[in-house]
Amino acid sequence: MTDIRLVALDMAGTTVADGGLVERAFAAAAAELGVEPGSADHAEQLAYVRATMGESKISVFRHLFGEESLARRANSAFEKAYGELVDGGHIHEIPGARAAVEELVAEGRTVVLTTGFARPTQDAILDALGWRGLVPLTLCPADAKGRGRPYPDMVLEAFLRTGAADDVRQIAVVGDTSYDMLSGVRAGAGLVAGVLTGAHDRAALAAAGATHVLASVTGLPSLLRGAEEE
Repeated sequence: MTDIRLVALDMAGTTVADGGLVERAFAAAAAELGVEPGSADHAEQLAYVRATMGESKISVFRHLFGEESLARRANSAFEKAYGELVDGGHIHEIPGARAAVEELVAEGRTVVLTTGFARPTQDAILDALGWRGLVPLTLCPADAKGRGRPYPDMVLEAFLRTGAADDVRQIAVVGDTSYDMLSGVRAGAGLVAGVLTGAHDRAALAAAGATHVLASVTGLPSLLRGAEEE
């Protein structure tokens, strides 16, 4: 029997559909640092952004631009552009995501929403969707001393802050990227589920340690009920 008491749910690509806003916001960040659209550098950097979806964005920019001041400039431009796109209505929930969260809560589970974005961007998404108060806790990398995915820190922070579980094996981690899966595996979560509504495909999710792969987060409540009955 798997007694899942705490569910750490990713946002963009898992519960939130942003229609490729990450790539559009990256273009703004790259332009801030003088990277020309269509150039070889731009293509290489965009490929890295795609490969590291789910990672803390400041960590991505540190890798791409090296110097801390440049990384912070790029990150600020990215967050500003993404926030403006969110405010422009270019975001919505993955169909059925809110209902799935509410179903999990009704079953007595604690749900935490996690993201690789900075807090202002996370809050903008929550406001745009009317999700303030939907869950008791939302976490971004800064809440885990800056260590976002693929580190386990946000998952463990949820474990410590909520007190919802007695054992890390009572945690389910759910996301759309390889880094989501790695963070769950490294945290010792009892269930690590990938969803196919976001950045990475079934093979990539499985290779990173997914114990299950779902078409959508809407399949999570029934998966957890089934796991408890095994």
